[in-house]
Amino acid sequence: MTIADRYDDARDPELPGRLLSTERDALIPLLRARPDGDFALRTACPGWTVRHVLAHCAAALTRVVESRFEKGVFSPEANERDIAERGDWTNTQIVDELERGMAEAGAVIAKAGGALDQVALGEWVHAGDVREAFGEPGAYGGGGLAHALPLLAHISREVRHVPLHADLDDLDEPLLLGDAAGDRTPARYIGDAPTLVRLYAGRPLVGTRYELAGAGEAELNIFGR
Repeated sequence: MTIADRYDDARDPELPGRLLSTERDALIPLLRARPDGDFALRTACPGWTVRHVLAHCAAALTRVVESRFEKGVFSPEANERDIAERGDWTNTQIVDELERGMAEAGAVIAKAGGALDQVALGEWVHAGDVREAFGEPGAYGGGGLAHALPLLAHISREVRHVPLHADLDDLDEPLLLGDAAGDRTPARYIGDAPTLVRLYAGRPLVGTRYELAGAGEAELNIFGR
């Protein structure tokens, strides 16, 4: 069985929840062990500190759990309003909300038919942003990577993204992403999985080493902020 067989187009409704629960178990203890000053550290997200990122993540998951999706939800403007609404909260309160969201959102996402899958993947990427700000090793790796890669592959096909054949140092078989059914010849990536995540998330690539042919770096970004 090849990785193309394992990461086929069939959606696994439980996969986003597994990613969130795995990340919850890794991230929440890390956050609770950090001093308040670390929440003011800048992240890869322009203008956002660790606290801003966590407030955004907590708010997004709460919206999922409570099914609050008014017009413009998850837009940059809505994200800034969510962060501002938590301006008087303590860091502990924000982490508490995040922990609840990571525990409860998976079941809601599973029933949404794929419409909210990218929320789970985005939360995991933001957890990497926080780890990187803290100087933790393996910012966009760890235990969640095993769930994040197939979810990324599925989402990239669903949105008919740039086709890409990834030969990953971390896997024995290639990972196929994007719309392989189109006329475009798949691009080729050679490198490690965390760097591939950085490319798809538009995160800084300083200090990484990889090969990319047939597509530009900016073409792979499917996340935005």
